[in-house]
Amino acid sequence: MSVGVLGAGAFGTALAIVLAGAGRPVTLWAREGADEMQAARENARRLPGPRFPEGLRATGDLSEAAAAGTLLLAVPMQRLRPLAERHAAALADRPLVACCKGVELGTTLGPAGVLAEVVPEAPRAVLTGPSFAADIAAGLPTALTLACAEPDLGARLQAQLSTPTLRLYRTEDVTGAELGGALKNVIAIACGAAMGAGLGASARAALMTRGFAEMNRMAQALGAAPATLAGLSGFGDLVLTCTSEGSRNYRFGMGLAESRAQGTEAAETVEGAATARAAAERARRLGVEMPITEAVVAVLDGRMALNEAMETLLARPLREE
Repeated sequence: MSVGVLGAGAFGTALAIVLAGAGRPVTLWAREGADEMQAARENARRLPGPRFPEGLRATGDLSEAAAAGTLLLAVPMQRLRPLAERHAAALADRPLVACCKGVELGTTLGPAGVLAEVVPEAPRAVLTGPSFAADIAAGLPTALTLACAEPDLGARLQAQLSTPTLRLYRTEDVTGAELGGALKNVIAIACGAAMGAGLGASARAALMTRGFAEMNRMAQALGAAPATLAGLSGFGDLVLTCTSEGSRNYRFGMGLAESRAQGTEAAETVEGAATARAAAERARRLGVEMPITEAVVAVLDGRMALNEAMETLLARPLREE
């Protein structure tokens, strides 16, 4: 079955490359630069190096990509709703797989929730987990989580989107998979800031561990299964994102520390900044304690210097783990 990838950022391009390389006909939609990509057989702006396989075609016409049997929506989280609203008619009658990680500002919904509101008639799933676009495009082994509440659809998508180097594990716990992929970006900002400030690997390990506890508290408050957070979409993604400078969120956190910047806004591809604000808002409404997330928001908003945020976390009451 053919695949349309809507969004030609690094991750969308990588998915298009690996699927086309495995023999699927793939159409990659780009808002700009599609003709250059098609001619050069490369996305030189967003993912330079990996070549387009023969079965991959780039287009600037969304309707061409949307004609495929399955659609992967690989746009930043905060752009998912505008895209879906603008093209709802084209998206309504085929499976939609959201490939973004985050929580929508204002609604505090995950990607599946946004699609349920905008195109409720479309079958939907979420693709998430520990991955760097360059690794996927290079054919390096990668395992991801495919979350779909409909078991039969999930099984079909798992078979269609798995390749010899891209292995998908299936879950029906969409909420847990979404939250794991979203909240780990917030913890990655905190870990990057700790390393950038010279606090050391032990401090990073503490932030990862306590951050994982925050992720679990939020997920369980929303009905997710703890086992989901312990899998690829939670623990797996947390480890990758919090320990590698290949992570945009981790690098962003390091930048906060190194420049001592306050009130800095993340670029649209650094999902953790918007997610931190949305997650903190939702946690307050639910009565869920998320001190690391709150500290990240305070630093982002310029209400607290980084050293103050770290001191606040260290001064929290002693308690049982």
